[in-house]
Amino acid sequence: MNTSLLYRYASPQQFYPLAGKLIPWFLALAVLLTAAGLYVGLVQAPTDWQQGDSYRIIYVHVPAAWMSMVIYLAMAFWAGLGLVLNTRLSSMMASALAPTGAMFTVLALWTGALWGKPTWGAWWVWDARLTSELILLFLYIGFMTLQSAIADPRRADRAGAVLALVGVVNIPIIYFSVKWWNTLHQGASVSLTAAPSMAAVMLTGMLLVTLGAWAYAFAAALTRLRCIILEREKRSAWLKAQYEEKHA
Repeated sequence: MNTSLLYRYASPQQFYPLAGKLIPWFLALAVLLTAAGLYVGLVQAPTDWQQGDSYRIIYVHVPAAWMSMVIYLAMAFWAGLGLVLNTRLSSMMASALAPTGAMFTVLALWTGALWGKPTWGAWWVWDARLTSELILLFLYIGFMTLQSAIADPRRADRAGAVLALVGVVNIPIIYFSVKWWNTLHQGASVSLTAAPSMAAVMLTGMLLVTLGAWAYAFAAALTRLRCIILEREKRSAWLKAQYEEKHA
């Protein structure tokens, strides 16, 4: 394996310019894919025979719910990697992912409430999936709060990593809650082990928006990561040299 490539991904100095080059591409993909997915879902997809047009909230709700879980797993992975290997960039990446994951969790809960009112007759119920998703939001908030409460970045990274790794247990609870308990929340329409239970055009719109959400998450995390690198590496020689070269 190319060691220089590994060095690029492990060093804030090398990754900083690479992230800057990737951000515009991910932003462009996010806009194009999300716009295409919403067009398919809101214009081309047929009206559901049971829920009418209210079901169209899934084109935002489902991708947001998926991303809330995936980003948490990614955050815990990078935090754990930073804890075990003591790599600065890994811990920075975990910190960069947390706000975006929290945003998607809030979006999932909010759109779920908009969906729940016409479907269940209530904005909120203490359903197993809704409650575990709310706990996920508290985990994100706890991770960010804990890190900001500790002045030393290294200690903050270690403390946040422990919390993130402990919180991973909530992810399978969210995913399998509709199977483990009798809940109001409907079962999964898309599964890795079975054919999808929705029309192809509906699935296409949902997957396009999901890919757009992925691209946005990459762009947002990389943008935030560059800010974290600037903050933590502000006394480093390479950053000072880059600043002097830029303003020479």
